[in-house]
Amino acid sequence: MSRANKTPVRLWAVALWLLAWQGAAMLVGQDFLLAPPLTSLLRFLELARTAQFWGSALFSLARILGGFLLGLSVAALTAALSARFRRVREAIAPLILVLRAIPVASFVVVALIWMPSRNLSVLISFLIVYPLLYGAILDEIGRADPRMLEMARLFRMPRRRRLAYIYFLPALTNLEASCAAAMGVAWKSGVAAELISIPAGSIGEKLYKAKVYLMTGDLFAWTLLIVLLSALCAQLFTALMRRVRICLEGV
Repeated sequence: MSRANKTPVRLWAVALWLLAWQGAAMLVGQDFLLAPPLTSLLRFLELARTAQFWGSALFSLARILGGFLLGLSVAALTAALSARFRRVREAIAPLILVLRAIPVASFVVVALIWMPSRNLSVLISFLIVYPLLYGAILDEIGRADPRMLEMARLFRMPRRRRLAYIYFLPALTNLEASCAAAMGVAWKSGVAAELISIPAGSIGEKLYKAKVYLMTGDLFAWTLLIVLLSALCAQLFTALMRRVRICLEGV
């Protein structure tokens, strides 16, 4: 990982940016244009006491997480095929290039022609996450030590142990950061899709209404929910990957 990714988040740095936010809000002097941190936090706590708040959270969570898991599954399968067959890798290369280049808004506009807005965030999260994880998994497969593979063949190591110790274990260790980053991108793209398509009951719909009615306190409250859900999903998935790695070590 880069040095920026390994830098810990310090409490004083968080306080510094909160003070900057507070100063900007005081400078503007209008809560409906820029709500201060405390107002936004109180609004978040107020919304958290309503069933509608948690209904919207579950609506978006299920679809964005579903898109991420679908992207991970398809990326793992196609990366394995690409590593084994050169023609497959060559056939997929243009698709990966296109998916990385096209903006989320273009995907949303085209997808709305073919599917209802309620499930759009699943597709968009999948399309954004897939090329990221495909490239990361393919790189990890390519890093397998050929000397270890040759040794495994000489000693007739069972296929499941070969896959576990030479491919899966090293890859899982290095893919934790990639999956955590992809989870954050899935939430950004999924909520952006909801904000454009405005499906009823989603977090994106709530953000849209907060923007239309200039309720910046609500806007920051829903944004805080997105940040918390994204961080929680990333932490839980990282913990799951570590658990899988421990299980593979016992194979």
